[in-house]
Amino acid sequence: MDENKRFVTGLDVGSENVRAVIATVSKGGEFSVVGYNEGKSAGMRKGIPANLTGPAASIDKMLGDAERMGGVDVRSAYVSINGATVMSTMTKGMIAVGAMEHEINGEDLDRVEDVAVSGSLETNRKVLDVVPLEYALDGQGGIKDPLGMSGARLEMRACVVSALAPNVENLKKATLTADVKAERLVPTTVAAARAVLTERQKENGVAVVDFGAATTGVAIYEEGDLQYTGVVPIGSNNITNDLAIVLAIEPELAEEIKTRFITGDFETEKSVAIKIGAKNTERTFDRKEVEDVVKARLTEIFEEVRKKLKAAKYDQRLPEGIILVGAGAKMRDIEKFAKGVLEAAVKIGVPTGLNGVAEAVQKPEYAVAVGLAMLAAEDNNAGSAGNSGGKKGTSFGKKKSSSKTGGTKKTNLLKKIFSKF
Repeated sequence: MDENKRFVTGLDVGSENVRAVIATVSKGGEFSVVGYNEGKSAGMRKGIPANLTGPAASIDKMLGDAERMGGVDVRSAYVSINGATVMSTMTKGMIAVGAMEHEINGEDLDRVEDVAVSGSLETNRKVLDVVPLEYALDGQGGIKDPLGMSGARLEMRACVVSALAPNVENLKKATLTADVKAERLVPTTVAAARAVLTERQKENGVAVVDFGAATTGVAIYEEGDLQYTGVVPIGSNNITNDLAIVLAIEPELAEEIKTRFITGDFETEKSVAIKIGAKNTERTFDRKEVEDVVKARLTEIFEEVRKKLKAAKYDQRLPEGIILVGAGAKMRDIEKFAKGVLEAAVKIGVPTGLNGVAEAVQKPEYAVAVGLAMLAAEDNNAGSAGNSGGKKGTSFGKKKSSSKTGGTKKTNLLKKIFSKF
């Protein structure tokens, strides 16, 4: 292997499909996709492992071709986490750091983060990340990075991303059963955001909506940082199931009707029937009935998305609009329908800034896997090469300030232990 390059892997474990993207990262930071694959998922329900053997078997089977294409044996990866229990919480913390001339260091940042997180979550939840939104020194706010500044009182406002602890641990166990260590778990929408958003969009205000098979995730960015994330527990598979029930057909045929004949503008000629199958087995369906079923479920999904935007106080407050990703975003003209319900500009998002076999993964359904690999690259983690010794970042790709000064939570923990003796 070229010592000037390292491998990173993004593993998107969904309810319907599992996808992987393997990339190399040069010393100069060039990100090149060298392997990818997707396969059917098993043992996952609405983003949550229902058992360990199903997801493990799916991951193991799917990864084989991606590994052969990339020429690397994947041993660890950045892994997506989904489900209705993934959520964000706004919190604040304040600590006294010493005299006015005291310079803020890494240990101070760790301490104020601990205070901000402590008591903000229920005991059965696991913190996935803490995103610092703003610091204040001696009452002076609007500070993005206080490292090296002087002051006596440090405050922090942060967005804490978490999920139910059992779901986190079971997902890690499922990937480990497939001999892949989950170096980090990242919400699907946050991972997709890394692959499809520009810095300008994140600064001005934008939302990413991951329209998946069983869930629909929402992530909101403003002033460059994650402000909110949440998950709606319905997705594109619900449309398929609705068609199967109403038309009294098998799900496979319902899926074919949905993908081949439905468009999001619902402006087709209602008098034209839908015909599917060979001449001897051809079946005919009323287009209006089909479209009414699809439209009703799509309306419900995007109304739930809008409720999330309202709960976060960002409804009609996103200058850069909404970027739609996920397998559900492949429906023709879906952005037109979403725009009508959400009353905001909507675009389909695809990964950008790629080299290598990029064209194959520049699709909305690959946004999560690509974003995971990009975050792994930014966190300086050569995960899939078997080297798990890289430093982990915070804020999903941003380096933790304490790494510049040597002050870490491990140091704080050791101090607490030795103080007891």
